Amino acid sequence: MTNIRVAVVDDHPLFREGVIRSLGESPGLEIVAEGASSHDAVAIAENDAPDVMLMDISMPGNGLKAIQAVLEAQPNAKIVMLTVSEAGDDLANAIRMGAKGYVLKGIGSQGLAEVVRAVASGQSYIAPSLSARLVETLSRSSEPRHDPFSDLTHREMEVLKLVASGLSNKRIAIALDLHEKTIKHHMTRIFTKLNVSNRTEAALALRDATRADSAEGSQTRAI
Repeated sequence: MTNIRVAVVDDHPLFREGVIRSLGESPGLEIVAEGASSHDAVAIAENDAPDVMLMDISMPGNGLKAIQAVLEAQPNAKIVMLTVSEAGDDLANAIRMGAKGYVLKGIGSQGLAEVVRAVASGQSYIAPSLSARLVETLSRSSEPRHDPFSDLTHREMEVLKLVASGLSNKRIAIALDLHEKTIKHHMTRIFTKLNVSNRTEAALALRDATRADSAEGSQTRAI
């Protein structure tokens, strides 16, 4: 039976050596390379073709950013993030980028060897304590963002556009044939709905929203 070729990339020498020693003693596992940075990870993928690569997140070059580069160099490699990070965003990003496993550094030697074998066989593995966090993070990211401008009435949007064009409350009142006090009332409601504190912030919010809509429209036309 062919051994599973394993590479370990971590910038902490003592930890890396411990992982190499423990996995090297496990039947069926062969350590073929080690490194300490994302640059090393890509070079190992190109030159040593490991079946499974254990990689830290917080190492020089950022382990998360290295995932795609490693997979481009060695598409068949299975990447397992071996990290102390329990952040839901790190976990979700690692999985999105192509990692097949996410393991916390507190795992025992036997448990880590079992994860390597499972991932090498085509399975995925996420530390049990983080599974719920992954679901929560993915659910949160898939929720549609509320557009605060949809809360504005037609009149409030008219007022906001005139504010963005540089008009004072008095001139807006004249343009819309309203009392200046009514314009002030509209402005108060606009500030509340957009969660801004002054007319400059309100105008900038409208500008940013308009740019975002224009960019989205351009992408749709391109598709």
